[in-house]
Amino acid sequence: MPTLQEIKSRIRSVKSTRQITKAMEMVAAAKLRRAQAGATQARPYANSMSAMLKSLAEASTGDISHPYFEEREIKKRTLVLVTSDKGLCGSFNTNLIRKAQHWLDQFSPSEVDLVLIGRRGADYFRRREFQIVANYHDWGGQLNYTTARQIVAFLTGRFMAKETDSIHLIYPRFVSISVSKITNDTYLPIKKPAQESVQAGSAKQYIFEPGPKEIYSELMSSYVLTTMVTVLLDSFASEHGSRMIAMGAATKNAGELIDNLSLTYNKARQTKITTELLEIVSGAEALKA
Repeated sequence: MPTLQEIKSRIRSVKSTRQITKAMEMVAAAKLRRAQAGATQARPYANSMSAMLKSLAEASTGDISHPYFEEREIKKRTLVLVTSDKGLCGSFNTNLIRKAQHWLDQFSPSEVDLVLIGRRGADYFRRREFQIVANYHDWGGQLNYTTARQIVAFLTGRFMAKETDSIHLIYPRFVSISVSKITNDTYLPIKKPAQESVQAGSAKQYIFEPGPKEIYSELMSSYVLTTMVTVLLDSFASEHGSRMIAMGAATKNAGELIDNLSLTYNKARQTKITTELLEIVSGAEALKA
């Protein structure tokens, strides 16, 4: 059985840990508010851009063509995995890596290369046989537009140069503070929107200057950037939410452990006092005899 001093030292250690986890929970909550606002504001913008591109396609009289729409025989795939730079966020990174590994198991290492966003994914796949062509980390839990543009330029450049034929994204889609959905989307090629005939009197009749094709071509670069920014914002919000919940649970568990240790300490202390009293009484009786 541990001594009173050992139990007391253990209680002090757990209290120090609880202070750290409580502070990390509060920091994560503050970061979550900002990240959640960013993710919430970006999503309607992305949806509006998709709707606008669809309207342009419907209003175009000819076939819409753009390099990002090119569907070709897939000889090389690229997987973009979005994880966090830091841990202590529960099963957040583990679930993402497991999803990515399950997807990669369908192909041989020569058919797939990796673009990793975040240190945790890089730490895992660095020891695996799949080729890592790029790694972007040190985000600090918030969006860096310059780095986001670099990622988009790198991915679109590889696709247009035919170094890869398909680019997939695995990332956590932010749903709520406690829920994030691991999502697997195709980034490139982009599915070409359907061109429907525009009826007379329809609200989708526009006058374009220049033509729809030219406008469509200019907007595609903004579309792929908006998609990537939305993915990153969802990931940061999900990360902070997972860390806040994990640190909250750790703080609660530390409190319960302190209560149990305090009870054990009081029982041991009472036992020691009782033993000492018995020794005193026994010694006094022995002297009387």
